[in-house]
Amino acid sequence: MTREFTSVGVIGLGTMGAGIVEVFARNGIDVVAVEVDDAAVERGKGVLAKSTGRALDRGKLSQEDHDALHSRVSYTSDLADLANCQLVVEAVPEKLELKKELFSRLDAIVAPDAILATNTSSLPVTEIAVATRNPKRVVGMHFFNPAPVLQFVEVIRTVITADDVFEDVKALADRLDKKPVIVGDKAGFIANALLFGYLNHAVAMYEGKYATREDIDASMRFGCGYPMGPLALLDLIGLDTAYEILDTMYKQGRDRLHAPSPIIKQMVSAGLKGRKSGRGFYTYAGPGSPEVVADRDTPTGGAPAGVELRTIEKVGVVGSGTMATGIIEVFAKSGYDVVFVARGADKVDGVLAAINKSQAKMIERGRLTQEDADAINSRITGSTERTALGDVDIVVEAIAEDLAIKQELFVDLDRICKPGAILATTTSSLPIIDCAKVTSRPGDVIGMHFFNPAQVMKLVEVVHTVATDADVTATVQDLCASIGKVAVTCGDVSGFIVNALLFPYLNDAVKMLAANYATADDIDTAMKTGCGLPMGPFELLDVVGLDVSLAIQRELYLEFREPGYAPAPLLEHLVTAGYLGRKTGRGFRTYA
Repeated sequence: MTREFTSVGVIGLGTMGAGIVEVFARNGIDVVAVEVDDAAVERGKGVLAKSTGRALDRGKLSQEDHDALHSRVSYTSDLADLANCQLVVEAVPEKLELKKELFSRLDAIVAPDAILATNTSSLPVTEIAVATRNPKRVVGMHFFNPAPVLQFVEVIRTVITADDVFEDVKALADRLDKKPVIVGDKAGFIANALLFGYLNHAVAMYEGKYATREDIDASMRFGCGYPMGPLALLDLIGLDTAYEILDTMYKQGRDRLHAPSPIIKQMVSAGLKGRKSGRGFYTYAGPGSPEVVADRDTPTGGAPAGVELRTIEKVGVVGSGTMATGIIEVFAKSGYDVVFVARGADKVDGVLAAINKSQAKMIERGRLTQEDADAINSRITGSTERTALGDVDIVVEAIAEDLAIKQELFVDLDRICKPGAILATTTSSLPIIDCAKVTSRPGDVIGMHFFNPAQVMKLVEVVHTVATDADVTATVQDLCASIGKVAVTCGDVSGFIVNALLFPYLNDAVKMLAANYATADDIDTAMKTGCGLPMGPFELLDVVGLDVSLAIQRELYLEFREPGYAPAPLLEHLVTAGYLGRKTGRGFRTYA
């Protein structure tokens, strides 16, 4: 039978520590809250009061519960006041020596059967444990910020943690209405081990001036549905904290992808630590403020000086699949005349039928009138002949992801399309320059990567090659805005922004699973409930298709030659076995 905790201690009353205090007190547990001195205690009281006050104002906490919560919390700057606590959780800064010294002192204060827990997000729990005389009672209990809101808790069991200690802490997490996931003592555990590789990659992308901070963040928000972009998230976490976590993970695992990007250390040294200092990757209204204010790096919008936009009135689309159909509908709905080319009359009819079906659903839901649908349809013309594209101002191809097939098309478009027409490809992974080089007008060729379904997803990656003319890039950016899309701009490097950030993270998740560190369910839970992602990595891989995911990962590996990008063997084995995800009924999970 697991222990019933009635009194716990929490050391450190910053945002995380105060949040942990609130979680315990909300659940009827008496809390001794400790800080280094009286001034820090008062600051900690203020953090807790602000959080509970917000909950009270929003009706998520009654006045009675609010008052009862605060009545359960006592404050002190003396560690000796923790003597009667059954459990003590530390939430002090991520410095190993500080935590070890703290645990050594606690060892002499609390009762022999009291449990000592660390909220570390990356430091080795075993090293902290051996600083005590009884390391068997030390465990990791990693809450996520904000602790009162996020349900996820990583319970870290070392090789010396006693079974009853581990079971008691896991049961306590359940009692707190959290979703505990049990992991071993490995740097970063589940969530940070996967999250920080992705964040570090985003920093490297920014540092290399591959894309602006705004475009990197918008890519992951609008392309993947993430609650925050990676650079904004780093500012929230704190760049000093991020550096410590990455440095710890790199020292333990020697994975080059976890070696902190140099700019992180430079920014920390300069005092640019993120929101808490008022400036990080972005500039804020003041220290601790969430309000982003304009600075010298804020984009001004519009075409660059001296660049004139090309006129776009008529749009061509090549293809008849789901993506092509969505693109046709998006342009026609935005008032453009659209000519699309499909391989046969049946394909042309299929596209028109799919658009009519989509419109019927929207009419039924009150999002479109029949009049508007008729107007949209009047702007769409289908053809089986590419020569119908002779007078379009831009043509967007959305055919098979096969370079040879695309190159054949671009040779033909070069011959057919009028001078000055822009030739765009929706490829998600192939080099744009390889399509451009087969034409006599490489300056007119650009990537225009829509996301599926095109009618719904807001993001378009505008991908310029070394040969793309500046007015072509500016025109396509403006065109995206006119059809209600968020355009992000980047260079012609494999994966562009979204896939270059997303797929190495997915690959890392597969490696973690293959190493038997955690189950697919636990990893998905960690990333959804701990990081607020809309889908866990294995859910997403099964939806995308393991074959598609493997092909993209191979492209990234070939482009960057980064050992960490080599496709996980488990992913290759599943594809070889024909387990491709939902479309085949089996991938990382089995479907009915």
